[in-house]
Amino acid sequence: MRRSLRRIIDCFSNSDGNRTARKQGIKKADQDIHCGQHAPKNNNCHKMAFQGVRLHIHDRYVVMDNGILQVTLSRPGGIVTGIRYGGIDNLLEVRNKETNRGYWDLHWNEPGGKGIFDVIHGTSFRVIIENEEQVELSFSRMWDPSLEGKFVPLSIDKRFIMLRGSSGFYSYAIYEHLEEWPGFEIGETRIAFKLRKDKFRYMAIADNRQRYMPLPDDLSKERCQTLDYPEAALLVHPTDPQLQGEVDDKYQYSCENKDLRVHGWICFDPPIGFWQITPSDEFRSGGPLKQNLSSHVGPTTLAMFLSAHYAGKYMMPHFKHGEPWKKVFGPVFIYLNSAANRNDPFLLWEDAKMQMTIEVESWPYNFPASEDYQKSEQRGNLSGRFLVYDRYICSEYILGQGAYVGLAPPGDVGSWQMESKNYQFWSRADENGFFCIKNIRTGDYNLYAWIPGFIGDYCNNVIITITSGCNIEIGDIVYEPPRDGPTLWEIGFPDRTAAKFYIPDPDPMHVNKLFINHPDRFRQYGLWKRYAQLYPHEDLVYTVGVSDYRKDWFFAQVVRKKEDGTYQGTTWQIKFKLDNVDKRATYKLRVAIASATLAELQVRVNNPKSSRPLFSTGLIGRDNAIARHGCHGIYVLYSVSIPGIQLVVGENTIFLKQPRCTSPFQGIMYDYIRLEEPPASEYSKEASCSSE
Repeated sequence: MRRSLRRIIDCFSNSDGNRTARKQGIKKADQDIHCGQHAPKNNNCHKMAFQGVRLHIHDRYVVMDNGILQVTLSRPGGIVTGIRYGGIDNLLEVRNKETNRGYWDLHWNEPGGKGIFDVIHGTSFRVIIENEEQVELSFSRMWDPSLEGKFVPLSIDKRFIMLRGSSGFYSYAIYEHLEEWPGFEIGETRIAFKLRKDKFRYMAIADNRQRYMPLPDDLSKERCQTLDYPEAALLVHPTDPQLQGEVDDKYQYSCENKDLRVHGWICFDPPIGFWQITPSDEFRSGGPLKQNLSSHVGPTTLAMFLSAHYAGKYMMPHFKHGEPWKKVFGPVFIYLNSAANRNDPFLLWEDAKMQMTIEVESWPYNFPASEDYQKSEQRGNLSGRFLVYDRYICSEYILGQGAYVGLAPPGDVGSWQMESKNYQFWSRADENGFFCIKNIRTGDYNLYAWIPGFIGDYCNNVIITITSGCNIEIGDIVYEPPRDGPTLWEIGFPDRTAAKFYIPDPDPMHVNKLFINHPDRFRQYGLWKRYAQLYPHEDLVYTVGVSDYRKDWFFAQVVRKKEDGTYQGTTWQIKFKLDNVDKRATYKLRVAIASATLAELQVRVNNPKSSRPLFSTGLIGRDNAIARHGCHGIYVLYSVSIPGIQLVVGENTIFLKQPRCTSPFQGIMYDYIRLEEPPASEYSKEASCSSE
């Protein structure tokens, strides 16, 4: 990827340039990037070297200026209309209206009503803090009954902060719903920045997810062909001929919360980086695995807080009339950097990652002025050890290495996946299963967990109350994964994704070159169509002991398009042999689903034509991960009891039917499937201690 970027830089500069800095590599990054951005937030000696923060208040605008950058906001709206930095008067798209440059927005609806998109304009402006070390500004919009039906029934206080010596600025907001106000739903809320298309052409989300991007003009009707949904476009006549024939879709650049720490754009002339850094997941919905949009053609960069993407309407917070609620979103950091060495702007990405680490380590910040934002001393900590007990694998406890352990509002097993109103706090257990969750906001929580290699979710339904300054040692937590008996066979590995199954090459006419030979092969457009091409006449048949799930299990059970343009459901088969069968006992089929979209799973055993399935999920899922290039959505585990009388000695077949078929995007992504023997009456033979 770095080689690709250098080739692009050479194309832009039309010069070989000086390669000295490249040979020295990123160890020299601090010398090549302009100073001011690596200072710890409390290093007063370092700050003394920089101009104090100044605030200029005008009739229609306010300007924050610390000598490194200037940020202009509309007054009292609180829309970021301009960012001056690195010799460029405005990094934001000057061709856009001022209200379409840098803004908070939300999408909401009254119960049962149509969705309303709202760019949040403040109606009141206040200076919260103004001194040489810090400026904090408030742009608020208060709600009252006269606004019912016009604006979401929330009082919203948007805050913007600039610090001395900081190469960027922070933003956060407090949303509040009072008891007497009407009910509503939120589909999405975020911060969006629209950058100058003539400057920012290179996007970076991760070390292996970076590319030279199309222009927004390339998505016009004259230059592209819209594919199966509006967000996906085939570039037919792009401004850069090298991009011709590629597919662009903003969902190809989605990312899980746990990995969505820094992303942004690079301008080559002059070499400037614009980065959005999210130092904590605590205020984002859905926990660490929730997928969100990041950066995409615009050039646009987003800080997503609430969204229904990869989850559906279940993720939308619903507020009843009379339900009080308050939440702080952010702060997030908009970070700017510039390279002293023009020949290697890649160092801007390396520097942005280092700054991200600084921001994460500084969380929670000590400088936001709102009393609703809890500082470190107001929070608490919790630690313990996570263990797994599965007697069919090991007679002793198994260390919970790599387990995800978190605190979320009280609820049922797995409810943290759909939780969107309040806060969550997660950590991963070390090699010995020990975990520590730090800086938890005060309140009541349940403890949740899951661990790769084992099915199901852990939930400790005892309420854990976090108080200011507490350090709770919860001790050993033992998770017993669902299991009735020894494993007869299994397909896949339980990690909550479909990424380990067979993911085909895309149609050569619908390729995003970024994902060629990329670990995230599933992000290519149109893979759902490849199933019918690979299985033109008969559906997938998997033979236990012969087939390999990495090659022979298609990553999604999708519908099949017929010649008349309609769709039909599909039925997959799992064939397996049994040497003996206990007709009086019950066998257990575990089906872990990584994603479902308006689908239904019907299970039949040895009789595909039986009028009634042995098991049916009914209509499930609104993840839309098939269309949006994901490998998972909401995780669900189903346990199906199979009477022994339905099995035979010799060859058996389990039929997995997905009959719903009104859209090409309906289907199921499996995570893991296992058939268990009936429970043994005695356990004279202890299992050897090995990982599942």
